Amino acid sequence: MIKENADKLIIEYSPKIYGFAVKKAFSLEESEELAAEMVKEVYLSLLEANEVFNVEGYVWRICEHTYAKYVNSTKKHQGISLDGMEIPYYDNYNLGEKDKDLKKLRQEIGFLSEKRRQIIYSFYYEGKSIQKIATEEDLSEGTIKWHLNKARNDLKENFSMERKVGSLGISPIEAICFDHNGQPGIKGGPEVYLDDKINLNIVYSVYDSPKTKEGIAEEMGMTPVYLEDRIAFLAKNGFLVETSGKRYTTYVKFTPRERSLEQEEEILKSKIKVADSILKNYVPKVKEAIKKITDIYIPSGNPELFEATAIFYAIANKFDLPIVKNVSPYLIKTLDGGEYYVTVNLKSEIIDPDFKPILEESTRDYTACGSMTRNSWKYPTVKAWSNDNRFSTRKGMWQNNLNTDYDAIYEVICGDIEDNKANEEKFKRLRERGFITDDGRLNVLVVKKTMEEFDALIPSTEKEQLDEFAKIAIEQAVMLAKNYPPQMQDFIVFEFVKWYVDNTIAMIVLDKLYDSGEYKPLTQSEKATVNLLVFSDRLPQ
Repeated sequence: MIKENADKLIIEYSPKIYGFAVKKAFSLEESEELAAEMVKEVYLSLLEANEVFNVEGYVWRICEHTYAKYVNSTKKHQGISLDGMEIPYYDNYNLGEKDKDLKKLRQEIGFLSEKRRQIIYSFYYEGKSIQKIATEEDLSEGTIKWHLNKARNDLKENFSMERKVGSLGISPIEAICFDHNGQPGIKGGPEVYLDDKINLNIVYSVYDSPKTKEGIAEEMGMTPVYLEDRIAFLAKNGFLVETSGKRYTTYVKFTPRERSLEQEEEILKSKIKVADSILKNYVPKVKEAIKKITDIYIPSGNPELFEATAIFYAIANKFDLPIVKNVSPYLIKTLDGGEYYVTVNLKSEIIDPDFKPILEESTRDYTACGSMTRNSWKYPTVKAWSNDNRFSTRKGMWQNNLNTDYDAIYEVICGDIEDNKANEEKFKRLRERGFITDDGRLNVLVVKKTMEEFDALIPSTEKEQLDEFAKIAIEQAVMLAKNYPPQMQDFIVFEFVKWYVDNTIAMIVLDKLYDSGEYKPLTQSEKATVNLLVFSDRLPQ
């Protein structure tokens, strides 16, 4: 190219080349140095070229090539500029006083939306053109420019903002255990999703107030880029629920981190009152009803064992107190087929440690797992009901209550298997559960009826009594709900009233029967089978 034409082109493109250098350079001084190098390379190339058909593309290819050489050869070049704020180009930079600012800028990029963050990375880190980014993102070039402009403005605004790490970023919560009421999925219950500490704290971060992805990230002291996939996963499985303004909440119940001994005793006092009423007015009806059941196998020969189990079953299943609340949002539906209400039990601090409980029952453990129903996978005529608590010696709660246990029990009932090498694992399992005695006898209560037939024999509760108990329960429930965030209060009232006559009341009733001497204490062998019923079309031979 003749010198005159090259001079004209270099005069035309010098301001553009300088702008390109400013965008790429780390400082003003460096931009001037880089621009001078680019102008020199472009000018020399123009002089040597015979003919240039696409001057624009030719100039920018040379500038990109010059910039690449500059990056590789100049140690000082450790970042690229974004309208006056530097974005680190390498990970192994060491910028002294600027190091803190660069880390802050990186953090703020992490708080951009996923789309905007990807465009920033493509444009500034990878050096892609707007046209190429538009093609890759399937957006117009104007939209890409708009995103870049919005990202710059967001970064400028947030760069000087002091982000506060929430309490979960400093002291994350830990679950004592997970409870569910309903049907677990193929993979298991809520622990499959929430046993991961980050997942658990993501859900808890929105418990007291809804938060955006960015708000969740701030609360946890992390950037959204590390949490987005987890948030999407938890939302798909029902543990997070998106609300207005792209914020998330949850309908998972977390037990309060503070508890009052006085309030707990007031609730227990009300349950003792209900237990007394049930013992006086309802238990005699259950005892009378089960006299009709004659086809029953009682391993110890003690009729009190069956009677106590039937009473527990009746209290746990026949006191459905009336309460009208829409609790469908609280039912967690997972992709693996789970459908259950979830409770995460947290460690709690007593706010009134000086309170002295006056009830003897306050010292007793009312933890229970159930009512659990199980079917035999192989034998459709077999079903089981059980409740694990301090009356029984069964361990492992619902996770250790396997459908296959009842396959093996039915085979023992029918005499179809022998205790030999071929069935070693089955009998080992039955002995571990206490379902086979040392002398080889089946140690399980077996009723020769379907569970539905048995349930039909158990008397229902009169409406007047249900209404009376519901009134007591609602009074306690309203007070209890104040310990929970607003979105959970309807469920707390519903749950408390619906299952107010629960395992605790059933255990109080049994305590009274045993403490009074009406029932003899359970033997070690009986503790393996109490509060467990197997319903079968056959009794043990």
